[in-house]
Amino acid sequence: MMNYSVINKSKLFQNMSPDDTKQALAFFSAKQEHFAKNDIVKNRDARLTAFGLVLSGSITVYMDDFDGNCLVMSSAQASDTFGESLCFLQRNEPVYIVATQNTDILWLHCDRLQDDCGCEMSCELRNRFISLLANRALDMNNRIQVLSKFTIRDKLITYFSQCANRTKSDTFVLPMDRASLAAYIGTERSALSRELSKMQKDNIIHINKNTITLIRK
Repeated sequence: MMNYSVINKSKLFQNMSPDDTKQALAFFSAKQEHFAKNDIVKNRDARLTAFGLVLSGSITVYMDDFDGNCLVMSSAQASDTFGESLCFLQRNEPVYIVATQNTDILWLHCDRLQDDCGCEMSCELRNRFISLLANRALDMNNRIQVLSKFTIRDKLITYFSQCANRTKSDTFVLPMDRASLAAYIGTERSALSRELSKMQKDNIIHINKNTITLIRK
């Protein structure tokens, strides 16, 4: 059964009426699929024929570098989308996607976005899809800002500031676990844990399980 409350939180379907949402899902030939925790959503060599909208749970997108080290490229939680560019361009990229919890995904096919049918719904969804791609470019820019910092602390402060700005709150839930966060900023989990403990001791942040509070002075 479709979870329309989650679907309509996505930027792709935001503020759509129930009838328009159903029409849009038909336009994308939407199909729901369940993945258990740690299931592979996409293998390295597989081509994404559809992009995903997370209905529940979460996924993480990984890539291995030249030396075989695992890098976190992005993550997605309920109402987030992923794989738009790979689906639209139909490119094979050596990324793999893993369900980090029991996860339900709504697969959306973008073939019809390239058809110039001239109908109002097609134009509206094409504009919304372009907006998704633009936001993805901004996300990559944020990642570059994090990786450009020299120390683990500076990387974390930059990343946490981005999370606070995105949620409009100095208290937020991390969108990934610590192993994924370590890979995201390019360090080892043990080094990450040590730095988080030091930052809490230095009264820079407060940590409560997976919730972070930035302490501004």
